[in-house]
Amino acid sequence: MEGIYAFCVGLLTACGIFLTLRGRSFSVVIGLTLLSYAVNLFLFASGRLKLNAAAVLGQSEQYSDPLPQALVLTAIVIGFAMTAFAVILAMRARADLGNDHVDGTLPSNNEDSQRSGGQH
Repeated sequence: MEGIYAFCVGLLTACGIFLTLRGRSFSVVIGLTLLSYAVNLFLFASGRLKLNAAAVLGQSEQYSDPLPQALVLTAIVIGFAMTAFAVILAMRARADLGNDHVDGTLPSNNEDSQRSGGQH
């Protein structure tokens, strides 16, 4: 179970980094969201994965650590606020610049410039 869990955290992290490094604003927002999910799962796993463990002390012989749960709840709220801010920032950049690229300029294709003789 721990291996599958670690693989899922690694996959989310890899996909998040890949999407964050893309040139479009929407891909960056989705990548940051995936990275926040991966961090939340990592924080949650730091409290050890236990089956049939109570969240309240004294209810069972085994109990789960409440600190990672509190950290994940805080990270969810912060991640939601960060995602909302990034979406509003991307929408404003799209409205002001007229495109969806992170740096605000359209990429130039070498093939297009060679076909047209270097003129745009």
